[in-house]
Amino acid sequence: MTSCAFAKLQKLAQDHPTAAAVGAALTLVATPSIARGVKLTATFLSSLSTSKKHGRIDGYNALQEGEDAAERNDQYAALVDSYYDLATEFYEWGWGACFHFADRRGRETFTQSLLRHEYYLASRLALSAGAKVLDCGCGIGGPARNIARFTRAQVTGITINQFQVDRGNALCESEGVAHLAKLVQGDFMALPFGDATFDGVYAIEATCHAPDRAKCYSEILRVLKPGASFACYEWCLTDAYDGSDRHKKLKKDIEVGDGLPDLVHTSVCTKALVDAGFELVECRDCAEDGLLDGGEPWHTPLLPSWNPFVWPRFQFNPVMFFIMPKLLTFFELVRLVPAGTSKTQVMLQAGGVGCADGGVTGAFTPMWLMVAKKPV
Repeated sequence: MTSCAFAKLQKLAQDHPTAAAVGAALTLVATPSIARGVKLTATFLSSLSTSKKHGRIDGYNALQEGEDAAERNDQYAALVDSYYDLATEFYEWGWGACFHFADRRGRETFTQSLLRHEYYLASRLALSAGAKVLDCGCGIGGPARNIARFTRAQVTGITINQFQVDRGNALCESEGVAHLAKLVQGDFMALPFGDATFDGVYAIEATCHAPDRAKCYSEILRVLKPGASFACYEWCLTDAYDGSDRHKKLKKDIEVGDGLPDLVHTSVCTKALVDAGFELVECRDCAEDGLLDGGEPWHTPLLPSWNPFVWPRFQFNPVMFFIMPKLLTFFELVRLVPAGTSKTQVMLQAGGVGCADGGVTGAFTPMWLMVAKKPV
């Protein structure tokens, strides 16, 4: 900064001390957020630049074409694996390491709300230190690491996607919890564990990827010890879903944008859990808990905001919605990111819009809570 410019700023501060103080305070607050955002974006672009996965977008879209869910259910493994090859880096950049929703209560921050949502689910398992726990559909292990730290249990996360396993285990090491949490590759429709292995199992917005809920829950029942508990948040259609064109569109947007073979009603999941052999303890829609005084509903982060410090909402405003695909297309042309990156981002945007509309209309919930026990 030149001496002339510095003198002008000094005079401005002397003439308007209150404004100067406010400006300085805002700078102090904003600088870490900006620095963190720049760091996250640099990491995101660096990861994309070496990725070979986004060429799978056309194959993924082909699997999602059509209204019949039967073919998608038959090819669920390829569908889900392709989806997370495409989506994982975008999720971590735009949302963080915990790939799920939560309502915000009181003065909670976004991160605090996610942690509280995870800790509540873990509390329903009545875990003790050293207990063996399975995270069924773990993503890159954000909740697994948090719950391991919270309970001191030994948490094993399973995901069908090898990229997520590698990324999650690297984060376990870097965060110093590799002795408590680890990720393995596998299919929760055929869990690679012996009978009665775990003291508890949880799933956070993951078993919605299963083509057959009863079979998925049966596998979870098999690996649980007798008397142990399973707790999950399911993605479901609610009683408010009426089959209108708007509701059909949001359902399809969610399925395509979030890698689901089919999105089903809450009653389908609850019945499947009982059919699998579980003793149902509780089921309810946590989105209707009503503890939102001073907070906001789960879908608020998907609603657009013009404030660049309100993340992830800023990325959903119309300007960012318009700019991001074009920016990524340019990056593809100059080979900064691989071909298919822009199409992937458009696909994920559609999923976000579908989820937001599902929340606004009440036709969809990502937090249908089910708690059940394996009979003794």
